[in-house]
Amino acid sequence: MSFSLPAASSNAPEVDALLAALLLMSCAVLALVFGLMFFYVVRYRAGSRIDRGALAERTFRFEISWTAATLAIFFGLFLWGADLYVRLFEPPADALKVYVVGKQWMWKVEHPGGQREIDTLHVPADQPIELVMTSEDVIHDFSVPAFRLKRDVVPGRYETLWFRADRPGTYHLYCDQFCGTDHAHMVGEVVVLSGPDYRKWLSVTPGSETLAAQGQALFIHFGCSGCHGGNGAGSYGGPGGSPPGSTGQAPAPSYSTVRAPPLVGLYGSPVPLSDGSVVIADDRYIRDSILDPGAQIVASYQNVMPSFAGQISEEDLVKLIAYIKSLGAQRADAGQTGG
Repeated sequence: MSFSLPAASSNAPEVDALLAALLLMSCAVLALVFGLMFFYVVRYRAGSRIDRGALAERTFRFEISWTAATLAIFFGLFLWGADLYVRLFEPPADALKVYVVGKQWMWKVEHPGGQREIDTLHVPADQPIELVMTSEDVIHDFSVPAFRLKRDVVPGRYETLWFRADRPGTYHLYCDQFCGTDHAHMVGEVVVLSGPDYRKWLSVTPGSETLAAQGQALFIHFGCSGCHGGNGAGSYGGPGGSPPGSTGQAPAPSYSTVRAPPLVGLYGSPVPLSDGSVVIADDRYIRDSILDPGAQIVASYQNVMPSFAGQISEEDLVKLIAYIKSLGAQRADAGQTGG
């Protein structure tokens, strides 16, 4: 254990304080128990002439007192740790979202502006960063010791964590879960830049299109627009493919119903399901709905969407989710302009 490890994130001092408190309390209990054992071993050793006197009456006062005291202290440390854990995995609303995909044996990073990196993550200092992570093959573990962060990256699901780096510099990135032959080579670095340097890095780092723009192309390529509409507003059954009165003309005959739920404004909104429950449309929900649409069916809709499991890579799923998220911004813009 290196006590010179830098504390380069806003949560690192509190993590260190919690670990120090746990270590000190454990050492105190250890010293008490073994100290008493050593005291009695020496005091009442064989051949000692000390007067042992009559046997004392049995009492549990001391046992109950020190056991209750240590229990209360350790329970307090548990509550502190639980509160810290929850805060570490609830990112602020203004966090910059970066997608990370683990693969034997590398970390693939995609920024919202389309910039891509391998085994390197550039982030601005003093700004909350939310990492949305998944794996293409086996379980990995994203670990940055200087930030006091580590999180398992599991195939088939999204894991998130967030941090705020407060010290510009370059810090080690590791995979802390044995993931195969070249596990030891799955290392990288997190580069923390000042605000102006980060903006400069974004401007000089090539990025073909934003994630949302790439996701829009995939949205059309995979045929999503056939049911959800080219702009995500929902596609309507019956002749004409649009709701009655939407163009100011008479409704087409034999008009039916919306074939698929609209995606505009979906991200971050509550979604009522056919079983009566309600979920929030976050990254996990959208990803699961693409790969297994029958698992959570939206209320008032039939399950007619095919599964895209095995057809869309994790990197393409990131782009599709970014596009669907951008449709929420379109709704907000429309509301501001009276649309």
